[in-house]
Amino acid sequence: MKPKNSHRPKSALSIGESRPSSSQSLLPEELHSRLQQVFQCFTGNRTELIPVLQSVQQALGYLPLAALRSVAQFTRVPASTVYGVVTFYSQFYLSPQGKHKIKVCQGTACHVRGGKAIMDAISRRLGVPPGGTTDDLKFSLERVACFGSCALAPVVVINDRVYCRMTPDKAVKTIERLE
Repeated sequence: MKPKNSHRPKSALSIGESRPSSSQSLLPEELHSRLQQVFQCFTGNRTELIPVLQSVQQALGYLPLAALRSVAQFTRVPASTVYGVVTFYSQFYLSPQGKHKIKVCQGTACHVRGGKAIMDAISRRLGVPPGGTTDDLKFSLERVACFGSCALAPVVVINDRVYCRMTPDKAVKTIERLE
């Protein structure tokens, strides 16, 4: 005889973790308070999952696993689905991000015009690989497939500001001004 609910997949968020009882707090008080402020702007409908995740990330800077469990509860979406959405979309981060977000285009036009050399120079300067964040949480470095600004290649975006026709030296000097 099969155990009850054996057909349900184990949640990605609960692997190796025990479920907290109703008397246990899922989140530290400050985190819980910030999430409640975000949740007040929504009805908790499952169709709001992505906007809720975006708002939580904006409030916290990233999406800690404890916050994902709380979002799953609030939207009545399985935790494994919430985790799947977060890991599918590149806009979501599961670890703290740097104050300055640096995105280097690696699309065809940018690649042909030196995008890889720019990425390598920035990576060396910061001491982190693409996808990494400096230990002091000052910089995060991302590889982007294409910004759609091919005529301006190579392109680097820093804190939502577009820098065009970049070179490795110009990119490093731009970053040094932020330090």
